[in-house]
Amino acid sequence: MNRTLYLIFLFVFLLLLQVLVLNNILFLGYINPYAYIIFIFIYPLKENRFSLLISAFLLGLSVDAFSNSGGVHTFATVFIAYIRLFFFKAIFKKSTSDYLLFNLRHEPFDKVFNYTVILTLIHHFILFSLTNFSFYNFSNVLINTLFSSVFTLLLYFLGSFIFRKKLA
Repeated sequence: MNRTLYLIFLFVFLLLLQVLVLNNILFLGYINPYAYIIFIFIYPLKENRFSLLISAFLLGLSVDAFSNSGGVHTFATVFIAYIRLFFFKAIFKKSTSDYLLFNLRHEPFDKVFNYTVILTLIHHFILFSLTNFSFYNFSNVLINTLFSSVFTLLLYFLGSFIFRKKLA
């Protein structure tokens, strides 16, 4: 029950952070962090995959409702939630029996970095591709994807460093 309350709190916190603070940031016309996807990174692997997809759908739908963005956040968030397991297996090379013990905080930095960078780039590329919906603006899609991904990842790693529990 404690883990469930933590996930609910994290869901609400990241949603409110995104819609009340981060959606109002547009630095240099390109940088807009999307920290709500951190929920997908942290969501436990041992939980039912269907509950992750439902949570991702509700999270993306909520961001879309507050942002008036017509479903682009929902699609991008559900997509990375769906492919997350594939990248987990490819990067961390863990067996299914290791799912119960998996914690992103206990993994080597290089693997966590690769995992989060790949999922963030995919999410942002889908998001900005659907937002622009034109090959005419493809350079803008790439620039927005790159800069927003860097800032989102900076927020993630800074937050994980600040809120890291000391391991005894």
